[in-house]
Amino acid sequence: MSKLSGKVAIVTGASKGIGAGIAKALAAEGAAVIVNYASSKSGADDVVAAITGAGGKAAAVQGDVSRREDAQAIVDAAVTQFGRLDILVNNSGVYEMMPIEDITEEHFHRQFNVNVLGTLLATQAAVPHMGAGGSVINISSVVSRITPPGSAVYSGTKGAVDAITGVLARELGPKQIRVNAINPGLIETEGTRSAHIVGSDFEQAIVAQTPLGRTGQVEDIALIAVFLASDESRWLTGDHLIASGGLR
Repeated sequence: MSKLSGKVAIVTGASKGIGAGIAKALAAEGAAVIVNYASSKSGADDVVAAITGAGGKAAAVQGDVSRREDAQAIVDAAVTQFGRLDILVNNSGVYEMMPIEDITEEHFHRQFNVNVLGTLLATQAAVPHMGAGGSVINISSVVSRITPPGSAVYSGTKGAVDAITGVLARELGPKQIRVNAINPGLIETEGTRSAHIVGSDFEQAIVAQTPLGRTGQVEDIALIAVFLASDESRWLTGDHLIASGGLR
């Protein structure tokens, strides 16, 4: 039997990149998946098509997780279409590097609203529908540890996600709902390619500091998400899996 057979998952921000990879990997292990997107319907539809084409179950649902009513609607769609909710992957996130002298209120609130408030609102909406064995997986970042220059706001959001993960693990433990975080290092995605990070001197510098000697791939993170969603990780909660090829 597949690791996630009969389970239902929501992956926020799943129209591309790490979220899309996680959605496909969860579906490949038997979960029915809600593929959430904020603006890229075509991307979400492509993910759903890939899942259903491989014999899985999935549906695309639009929603901005930084808005309470949208977060609730995403959860309601999962319960309505698939009858239950077992797994929530809080993957929606935005990032923009900026030195301290250039930080604006808009820059701050955009990132904190999606990365932090969105994590809280989606989890708040999901928890009433999750029973014993439920798994919340927060996608954080290694930047909360390595704190690169120009990332004060983005690293701040991921530090907040790390703290929230620990708090919610304690709050939800009595309900037998586990809460863990994945902290990826540099991953090759549409975003890092379009931002010209992949192929840059910056990427070379990161790879040079990475013991495994390469840039991470989406599949590297997706496999960890499957583990955290499954009963194989049933004794893990409040943990942060630093998935960076050894970069510290």
